[in-house]
Amino acid sequence: MKVELLVSEWCASCHQAERIWRQVAEAKDIQFAVVDMAQPEGRALASRLRVRSIPAVVVDGALRHIGVLDLPAATELVAEAPARANRGPRHVGLGLSASSRAAVLAAVGYLLVAGLALPLSGTLLPDGPARPAPLHLFNLGFLTLLIMGLGEHMLPRFTGHPIAGGLLWAWMPQGLIHLGMLTMVFGWLVSVHGAVFLGGALALSGLALFLLRVWPLLVRPSPGTQAADPAP
Repeated sequence: MKVELLVSEWCASCHQAERIWRQVAEAKDIQFAVVDMAQPEGRALASRLRVRSIPAVVVDGALRHIGVLDLPAATELVAEAPARANRGPRHVGLGLSASSRAAVLAAVGYLLVAGLALPLSGTLLPDGPARPAPLHLFNLGFLTLLIMGLGEHMLPRFTGHPIAGGLLWAWMPQGLIHLGMLTMVFGWLVSVHGAVFLGGALALSGLALFLLRVWPLLVRPSPGTQAADPAP
C-alpha cells in the first residue's frame, strides 16, 4: 500500500500531518512518501487529483482525505496494511531529522571555533605547528557537516527515494568525522603526526559511509523520470 502526503513548506498544519503519518508508517507496512507541492511531482499529483487544499492524503493513487487526521483515524485509513515487522529506509519530509539538525548545528559550532583564529591571530592560518587546524575546522568541520546535514534532508525530496537511517547510516558518519577532526587537531597541537594520520583516516571513513548512504539515491532514476508504460 502506497501512501503519499501532499504538503507545502508554507502550510502550518502539514507539519502536524507529517508527524502523525510518520507514526503510522512506523507501525504499518506502507510505502510512505512526503510529496512537496513545490516539486514537479507534487504539482503533477495535485493537478491529476484536482487537489485544492493541503495536506492531502493519497492512498494507492486515489485521494482519500483532505486535512489533518489524528493518529487513530490515520491508522484506520490504512487498516488493511499489515503491521510493520522492522524499520527500513525513511523518506525525509519538511522538518529536519535529528541527525540532520545535529550535523547543521555541529557545522555552525566548527565555524565559530575556526573563526576564533581571526581575532586571536589576525588570520585563518596562524603560524606554528597548529597552522592547519583552523582551515580543517572550516573545511572538514563546517563545510562537510553542513553538506551532510542538508544533503540528508534534501536528496530524498529531490530524488523521490528514501534514505537509509538508523545508528550506522545516520549517526556513525558524523561520529567518525567528529572523532577524526578532534584527533587531527590534537595531533597538530602536540606535533604528533601519528595522531594527525589517525584522525584523517577516521574522518575519511565517515565520508565513505556518507557516500555509501547517498549513492543509491544518486544513481537510481527518480520516479518522475522513469518511462511510463505504453498505453494498451
